[in-house]
Amino acid sequence: MDWIKTFATNPFLLTGLSSWAYAQIIKTVIYSIINRKLALNRLFGDGGMPSGHSATVSSLATITGLLCGLRSYEFGISVILAIIVCHDAMGVRREAGRHAKVLNERLKDVVLKMEQAVNECIRLGLPIDVAAIKRQAYNIEH
Repeated sequence: MDWIKTFATNPFLLTGLSSWAYAQIIKTVIYSIINRKLALNRLFGDGGMPSGHSATVSSLATITGLLCGLRSYEFGISVILAIIVCHDAMGVRREAGRHAKVLNERLKDVVLKMEQAVNECIRLGLPIDVAAIKRQAYNIEH
């Protein structure tokens, strides 16, 4: 049981984990306010701001610098780790934004084609059913 005490009193673990927890709580509160519903799944989910990953490694680098010194190899390792994680998190967010933009444009195209298909069915006096609209939209697309 001595190992539990060791983990529970480790300032590096406590700082990193508490920073992650604070980020997740803040993320959940912001999400809940914006969407006007409590979403507890945001407590453990990835994505969104603030970043739990970035909070964890940034606080770890900070506590390492404070306790081990700015010239220590531990601080150097933790800073490099923080830079890599934060840089990667920015890249993932940027790409997710690009993908969302493309998907939204594609969805607009599909809706437009469906509207064209419905209008074509109406113009031709065809019964409007899902199968006919799908076939017509496919024909317009190809």
